[in-house]
Amino acid sequence: MDYKKIKAPSEAVTKDVEAFSQGTNNIYETAVVLSKRANQIGLDIKEELNQKIEDFATPSDNLEEVFENREQIEIARFYEKLPKPTLLAVQEYLEGKIYFRNPAREENKK
Repeated sequence: MDYKKIKAPSEAVTKDVEAFSQGTNNIYETAVVLSKRANQIGLDIKEELNQKIEDFATPSDNLEEVFENREQIEIARFYEKLPKPTLLAVQEYLEGKIYFRNPAREENKK
C-alpha cells in the first residue's frame, strides 16, 4: 500500500470514541486491531526505507562521501515527515480499509 497517499494527519487529533467501537463493538479489541496494523505499517515503511538506503551503501565509505550524500539525507527527511504508523492505522480504520476478524468470536457462534 502506498502510505504516502493516505490523507492522515501528521499529529494526533482528538477523535470520537464511539467511532472506534463501531466495527468491533469493543474499544479494547479496536485498540488491538490498530496496534497490529500499526506494526505492519511500520515494518513496511522500514523495509522500503532500508531498500532505498541500500542503493547508497558502498563497501568503502570514507568520511567525505558520508557528509556529501545529500540524496540519502533527503530520503531520510521525507520518511521522517510521514505520519506515524499509528496515525496511518487509525485513518485506515476510520475509512473502513482494515480487514480484521476475531477467531474466538467465530468459534463461539458455532
